[in-house]
Amino acid sequence: MVKLPQEARIELAKAWGEGYRALAGMHAAVVNSGLDHTLKELVFIRASQINGCAFCLDMHTKDARAAGETEQRIFALNAWRDTDFFTEQERAVLALTEAITLVTEGHVPDDVFDNARKHFDEEGLAKVIMAIVLINAWNRTGVTQRSPVGGYRPPAN
Repeated sequence: MVKLPQEARIELAKAWGEGYRALAGMHAAVVNSGLDHTLKELVFIRASQINGCAFCLDMHTKDARAAGETEQRIFALNAWRDTDFFTEQERAVLALTEAITLVTEGHVPDDVFDNARKHFDEEGLAKVIMAIVLINAWNRTGVTQRSPVGGYRPPAN
């Protein structure tokens, strides 16, 4: 059994504040971009599942629930292809999320990219891509620094 850390093994925000603030700036840009909140949380949860980032999963499932997402959809997200719980747009975004997150397993196939493109204009698609890139960066910081899990509370609306 793995001994879970009580504290992060490195606090990147303290160790290199400038780098952390740059990532936080990208986060603010994505969150304030006008990208649909539900899509953003689906992207954040699905990439975090793939990357095994417990901290991000804890945070984004709580945020999704606080914003009204159903438990059924959150619980089924890992098997989204086998349900009818998600819209065609959401399915296209989830496929793109998986392709970008698992880029070493075949890059981003044209059919996946083209399907996502059908649901967005260029700016909207760019926002989706940047949200996927962002959560992958956060996942990698969370997994690497072993961010403690469980204490996150969604902001009050």
